[in-house]
Amino acid sequence: MPPADAFPLLPTTNRRRLLTGGGALALGGLLPGVASAQAAWPSKSIRFVVPFAPGGSSEIVARSTAAELSKTLGQNVYVDNKPGAAGNIAMSEVARADDQHTLILGHIGTLAVNPYIFDKLPWDPKDFKPVSLLAKVPSLYVVHPDVPAKNLKEFIAYAKSKPGKLSYGSAGNGSAGHLAFEYLKMTADVFMLHVPYRGTGPMLTDLISGRLDASAIGAAAIIPFIKSGKVRCIATGSSKRLPQLPDVPTVAEQGFPGFEMTQWYGMLAPANLPQTNLDKLAVETAKAVKAPESLKRLNADAAEAIGDTPAQFAQFIASEQARWQKVIKRAQIKPD
Repeated sequence: MPPADAFPLLPTTNRRRLLTGGGALALGGLLPGVASAQAAWPSKSIRFVVPFAPGGSSEIVARSTAAELSKTLGQNVYVDNKPGAAGNIAMSEVARADDQHTLILGHIGTLAVNPYIFDKLPWDPKDFKPVSLLAKVPSLYVVHPDVPAKNLKEFIAYAKSKPGKLSYGSAGNGSAGHLAFEYLKMTADVFMLHVPYRGTGPMLTDLISGRLDASAIGAAAIIPFIKSGKVRCIATGSSKRLPQLPDVPTVAEQGFPGFEMTQWYGMLAPANLPQTNLDKLAVETAKAVKAPESLKRLNADAAEAIGDTPAQFAQFIASEQARWQKVIKRAQIKPD
């Protein structure tokens, strides 16, 4: 079980609510009155909400997990995409769910970014309990084929020769792609215009058509477009080269030692889910992401399956908050 300060880096107002309001996200196991679990859970289909539009890495991770959970929980687990407001629309809806059969996909954006870019969140951290970190997906830096750069070094030189004239797209302000490119901009000291979209799918459409110059996208979603030649990958954000793209060097290899950028996805449950049901869900979820079929699909898309405990996921969220708070402050990232 995570300690009381498992989320010490939330902004003061959110942290105060977290600690005084019961701290369900960090202290879910200590809440009184949650022992009234149903005799048999789940008793109906489970809705697994994804707070993004279809077409991104979130879709692959969520559907792989849901498919395996449907086998082991004895009830259908289906994915429901609810994009909008940097994930806050879906987070708010699931926070109010009281049917014991609604879950949500947690993400670097909603959990490690939104607490720092919004003055007041429409949901409270204490409204959720962490279940398990599902997967990590390395970000890949890609450009439209018309951009005259074959690698990161050439791209940085090209961007510096045209300050402010190149554009990169993301799935929205505060999204993983936004963070990834701002991280690169800070590291390489270049300036490019950010164009936020409502999801990876719409952004990809404009990138492929040439209305955008570049983007940073999760490997799972972009590798098929790289292999088909619709976009060119100039660097990977992973710590080592990907087996799927052995000829593409990492950012670190191209002059920026220590650089690493991965986005991640985990499962959260509403705070009112009884602890016995949460424990069962956590065990089955950790198994689900490591099941043979799930591993096959995730590995094919360069996603690393994790499947840890609620306490480990809570501690991971805290460490990511510490990391990205600095990037957000320096890049002055604001919500849409």
